[in-house]
Amino acid sequence: MGFIRSSFSFIVGTVFGIYVAQNYSVPNIRKLANTGILMAKHIEENYRKPKKREDDD
Repeated sequence: MGFIRSSFSFIVGTVFGIYVAQNYSVPNIRKLANTGILMAKHIEENYRKPKKREDDD
């Protein structure tokens, strides 16, 4: 009885997730994360301070 009680919320969450994924338009999280990382890299490259050159003395 302890196993069923302890895994009940996991089973209900899994079934609910399957239902939502099949019946609604759920975004692809991996693609969304990769887009965010790509945008962050682009912003960092554009707004980074220029490196100091040692031969400018």
